[in-house]
Amino acid sequence: MFNSLRGIITEKRTDSLFLDSGGVEWDLAMPATDIDALPPQGEEGRVFTWLYHKEDQMKLYGFASPQRRATFMELLKVEGIGPRGALKIMGGIGQEELERALETEDLGRLEVVPGLGKKTAQKMILALKGRLARVSQTLPAAGPYAELAEALAAMGYDKRAAAEALSKADAAIAPAVKGPDREKQLFKRAIMYLSGV
Repeated sequence: MFNSLRGIITEKRTDSLFLDSGGVEWDLAMPATDIDALPPQGEEGRVFTWLYHKEDQMKLYGFASPQRRATFMELLKVEGIGPRGALKIMGGIGQEELERALETEDLGRLEVVPGLGKKTAQKMILALKGRLARVSQTLPAAGPYAELAEALAAMGYDKRAAAEALSKADAAIAPAVKGPDREKQLFKRAIMYLSGV
């Protein structure tokens, strides 16, 4: 089945995205936060997908990263949350904030998320506390330097910390440095950041 689609973003809406890939324009239902995380309209983007299929309906859902897709799948396991509800919840709260609210059992924060009431928020805490953080840790790093993040993880560094260090290193290196030279510098700087140098 589909893992992801890569193509030109032709239109961004509140809760959907149109993506032209190989002459086919896809209509993907997406959380607003994920739509905002993608490149602007007219540029190329990669969207991670999940296909919802029932006897009378087929719908393709899209996410900015494998982590966001995994969060969606976890939300579907909570009683009373369907695909539409999960999309609305994810559009109203960022990934880190959602994980933090679940870990700290912050019912007040969850209740103000569109599409969530007190009972559903309580069910989410019971079902997902500790799960989203674990799922995030087991997923491969997303983004342009996924292979470098995996290499750092293989050296014993935390995947999330490795991705953050690479992002920090990327911002510090001049844009003119490209290709293998950039990768070498990124790897070296990321190790320095991770080692506290």
